[in-house]
Amino acid sequence: MRLEKYQIAESNEQLRAKHQRQFEYIAADVKNLDDVMQKLMAFNIAIPSWALGTGGTRFGRFSGGGEPRSLEEKIEDVGLIHALNKSSNSISLHIPWDIPENAASIKALAAQHELRFDAVNSNTFQDQKDQQLSYKFGSLHHGDKGVRRHAVEHNIEVIKYGVELGSNALSVWLADGSSFPGQLNFRNAFQNTLESLQEIYDALPDNWKVWIEYKPYEPYFYSTTIGDWGQSLLLANKLGAKASTLVDLGHHLPNTNIEQIVSLLLMEGKLAGFHFNDSKYGDDDLTVGSINPYQLFLIFNELVEGMDARGMTHATDIGWMIDASHNLKDPIEDLLQSVEAIKMAYAQALLVDKEALVAAQQSNDVTKAQEILQHAYRTDVRPLVAEARLRAGGALQPLEVYRQFEVRKSLIGERGEKTVATGL
Repeated sequence: MRLEKYQIAESNEQLRAKHQRQFEYIAADVKNLDDVMQKLMAFNIAIPSWALGTGGTRFGRFSGGGEPRSLEEKIEDVGLIHALNKSSNSISLHIPWDIPENAASIKALAAQHELRFDAVNSNTFQDQKDQQLSYKFGSLHHGDKGVRRHAVEHNIEVIKYGVELGSNALSVWLADGSSFPGQLNFRNAFQNTLESLQEIYDALPDNWKVWIEYKPYEPYFYSTTIGDWGQSLLLANKLGAKASTLVDLGHHLPNTNIEQIVSLLLMEGKLAGFHFNDSKYGDDDLTVGSINPYQLFLIFNELVEGMDARGMTHATDIGWMIDASHNLKDPIEDLLQSVEAIKMAYAQALLVDKEALVAAQQSNDVTKAQEILQHAYRTDVRPLVAEARLRAGGALQPLEVYRQFEVRKSLIGERGEKTVATGL
């Protein structure tokens, strides 16, 4: 399904007067308003193909109906999201869930929806149909060289598909680990992983990068071979300039200071980008900003400060992607909410008075520093984000438009009530 531009325009017209009053009120106090608006308009967040279907738990999965049955339908859904928010101009594919049978045709379809392809993701955390060598006890770290070779070849195949689609990054997350003491020799597992990643690294095209993700637990619960940002950074440094660390907000133990991790990775030039989500306990994959929006703002404050210190372009110099899959919500509604939360945190970070904050830090004025950050955080930036969407051709209220035109009902009519998104 596609929403026509006139439908979005008609909805905007009904909201325009109220929006204009709200925007002018906030904009009056924004320094460098034009710069802030340009940055907000340029900032896009990639949508993962696997987030377009209803997720599940180990206890069950409940389809929401109208889920995309093919890669083509996933592209159509991302195109719909982008038409509404003008902030989701790319899709990230998971191979082998989303193998393009005809890359030229898939690229053409994406272009029709004003989309490009973000990082491609490999899958060595589950066995595929008729797979002869199993990943039950790991992949790149496996003690069996044949299994390691199989996993390496899969990653190289993923790179091939990415090249055909115009992507320029490979995202690697490994489930590899152990659940019982004595199950693994930690050093051997890490060394096997490094050697396997080196083969993958050597297969990267010149303009490509490999993003190394980490996670402290799950599916294994005693050890994970790439368990934290330090182990990921160690691997990235050993591999070379084309390797860097990918931060998933859910891949941390409770109370981890993620904003400090971000700051140091940026300082070292080794921050690949983000998988955004939110969590209460672990890798919950909840809607971005639904649990701890202040932490999201603090992370973006460090991102803006650190990227500015290195002269980086916010929108394109690192990767921005959502990584979530839900069992309760309409996936498109959830993604619209997540993108909105990310853009709001970014906008708040742009409003931080950097000079005043530096002065407070240098004079050890702890109270003033807190006030500066919380003033930006407490600013209602929704009109700024909405104005950026409006100027880019999107909807002032994307979620309202989605519901107004009963998009999910139409998707169910086209695809069926019990469809299951490919790969889930």
